[in-house]
Amino acid sequence: MALPSQSSKPEFTLHAVTIGLLIGCLLCFTNLYFGLQTGWISMMSLQSALIGFLISKLLPTPLSPQELVVAQTTAVATGTMPLAAGFVGILPALGLLEEGKDGSPPIHLSWIAAVGWSCSIAFFGVFLSPPLRKQVIIEEQLAFPSGTATAQLISVLYQQPAPGISIHHRAGYTNLDTEDTPDPTVDIASTEIEGVAQEEPEVDDERQIVQQEGWLDLVYSFAVSGVMTLCAYFFPVVFAVPLFGPYLAREWLWSFTPSLSYVGQGIIMGFPTTLSMNLGMLVGWGILSPLSKGLGWAPGPVGDMATGARGWILWVSLAVMCADSIVSLIPVGYSYLVELFSSYQAHGRGDGVIRENGEDETPDRLVPNRWVINGLVASILMGTLLVWWVFGNEGIKPWATLIGFVLGGLLSILGVRALGETDLNPVSGLGKISQLFFAWIQPSNVVANIIAGAVAEAGAQQAGDLMQDLKTGHLLHASPRAQFYGQLIGSSLSIIVSATAYSLYQKAYAIPGPSFPAPTAYVWLGLARLLRNGQLPEHSNQFMLLFGLVFSIIAGVKFTAVRRGYRHAKWIPSGVAFAIGFLNTPSFSIARLIGGLTEYWYHRRVGKHRGTDIRLIVIASGFVLGEGVISIVLLILRTCGVGVLSCWGCSGGICPGCPA
Repeated sequence: MALPSQSSKPEFTLHAVTIGLLIGCLLCFTNLYFGLQTGWISMMSLQSALIGFLISKLLPTPLSPQELVVAQTTAVATGTMPLAAGFVGILPALGLLEEGKDGSPPIHLSWIAAVGWSCSIAFFGVFLSPPLRKQVIIEEQLAFPSGTATAQLISVLYQQPAPGISIHHRAGYTNLDTEDTPDPTVDIASTEIEGVAQEEPEVDDERQIVQQEGWLDLVYSFAVSGVMTLCAYFFPVVFAVPLFGPYLAREWLWSFTPSLSYVGQGIIMGFPTTLSMNLGMLVGWGILSPLSKGLGWAPGPVGDMATGARGWILWVSLAVMCADSIVSLIPVGYSYLVELFSSYQAHGRGDGVIRENGEDETPDRLVPNRWVINGLVASILMGTLLVWWVFGNEGIKPWATLIGFVLGGLLSILGVRALGETDLNPVSGLGKISQLFFAWIQPSNVVANIIAGAVAEAGAQQAGDLMQDLKTGHLLHASPRAQFYGQLIGSSLSIIVSATAYSLYQKAYAIPGPSFPAPTAYVWLGLARLLRNGQLPEHSNQFMLLFGLVFSIIAGVKFTAVRRGYRHAKWIPSGVAFAIGFLNTPSFSIARLIGGLTEYWYHRRVGKHRGTDIRLIVIASGFVLGEGVISIVLLILRTCGVGVLSCWGCSGGICPGCPA
C-alpha cells in the first residue's frame, strides 16, 4: 500500500514535538560534549527516527509516519545548534584571542550574550529552507542521500513500501566546522554485496527486529557506555591506555581511548570515512609530527598549539580542508550558473519552466512566501542588531554583518546543492571563503573575520541539515509547514540549552583545554591570523602547497566518481576526514576505526543475513548517547568538586588534565 499524499491525522502534534525536543536536547548535550573534544558532531537523522519510533511505541497511540518525520526534524534542529551557533569552534576561538597578535583581548561571552549570539544566527537558515526546497527538491529533484535513507527507514518501520529511490548512503557524522556528511556505503532498504544485488528483505522481519530487540539493544548499549564513562572519570587510565608504551603516550600523544561512544561514532560514520581519518592520523602524527619536531621547525612540546608539532601540522590540515571543500564547490557552482543561465534564456523565449513542477502538496501544507520573506528580513535585521549588541563596533560593523548574511545566503545555495548531489555539505570551505572575503572588506580585524565566517557557516549548515529533513518529508508526504514549525521550535529551545550547557562547561573546564581541546577553534583563529599578518610556521608553507595540490586532485577525482555513480568512489580518501585525523590526537581516531571495521564486518557478514543493519545502528546510537548523557552527570560532579578517585595504572602525563 502506497503512502497517502496527505495524512488523515494531524502531523504537527504535541506528542511529535515533545518526543523530538526530548531527543534533540540529548543530542544537543552529546554534540557539544563530543564537538569540544574531537571536532565532530552528529546530525543523527536516522538515529532520531529510530529512537522516536521506539519511544512512540510506549504511547497509547503511536506516532504516524508523518508525525515521526516532524519529531525527527525537530530533534535535528535542536541537536545541531552547538555547530550552528559556533559553540564548538567559534566561541572557543574568540576565547583564544591575544591583544598583541590579534588587536583584541580574549572574548568570553556571558550566558545572556551567548543567548543573544545564538539568536542572531539561529533562524536565518530555517527561513532559507522553504525556497531552497522548491528549487532543489521539487524542481531539480536532487537525491539528498541521507534524507532519502531516513525516509526508507521510516517506511520500513511502518511496513510500507520504500519511497522508490534506492541509495547506498547513510546519515553520517559532520565535522564541526567543516560540516561534511561522510558517505559510507550502507543500504536501508536493500543491500549489495561485492557487486551482486541482493533481493530486498522482508519488511516484517526488519520491523520485528526493531520492535522486539530495539529497546533492549538501546538500553544495554546505553548502560554499558555510561558505566564505562563513569569509570573513566574516576579512574582516568581507563580512557588513556598507553597502547605503544608510556614514552610515546606521554611525549608524542600516542595513546588509546577505548570509548564505546567513539566506537559508535565510527559505526555510524562507516569504514571508508574512518579509514580516511586514520590515514590522516598516520601521516600527521606518524610522519609530519616527528619530522617537524626533529628538524627544529616545531621546537616546543608536541602537543603545544603555538610552538609544538600539533600546531605545525594544523596548517597542513587547514590546507587540505580548504582544497577539498573549494574544489568540490567549483563544479556545483558552475552547474548552478549554467542552470540559471538556461532558465533565463528559456524564460526570455517564453518556453516556461524547464522542469515540470512536481509539487504535490496543497497550499495549506506549504510555507507561504510572505512568511519566508518577512522571516528572512526579520532574522537578518535581528541578527545584525544582536551581533552589534554582543560584539560592538570594535568587533564587526553592522554593515559588515549585513554583508555576511547576504554572502551566507548565496553560499548556502552552493552548499545545499553539493549536499543534495554528493551527501557532502562543505561548510568548512564556505566559511573559509567568507573569511577570505572579509579579509578584503574589513582587513586586519580578526574578530570580524571569525564572526563573518561563522554567519556564513551557520546559514549553510542549517539550510543543509534542514534540506535533508525536508527531503525525508517530501518522500513520505509529510507537511512541509509542520516540519517548518518543528524546525523553529527546535532551534528556539536549543538556543537556551546550548548556551546553558556551554556556560556550565566553561565554569567546570578550561576551553580549550586538556579535556576539551576544541581543535577546530585553532583552525578558525589560525586562518584569521594568517589573513591579518601573513606569518606561517617555518617550512609549513611548502607542505601546505604540496598537500593542498594533492587533495585538490583527489577531491576532483572523488567528486567526478561520485557524480557518475562509480561503486568504488567511496574508497577514494575524503580530504576533510583526512584533515580531521591531523587535528585530533591518535586516541580518537583509533577508536573510530574499530567502529568502522565493525560496521564493515557486520554489513558484509551479518547484515546480509538479517536483512538490514538497523540493529547495529540502534546499538551504535546507545553507545553515543550513553557517554553523551552521562557527561551531564560528570559535569555536575566536576562543578561540585568531585574529582578523580585514583591515578592507579597511569605513568604520569598521559591522561587529559594530569598535573604530572
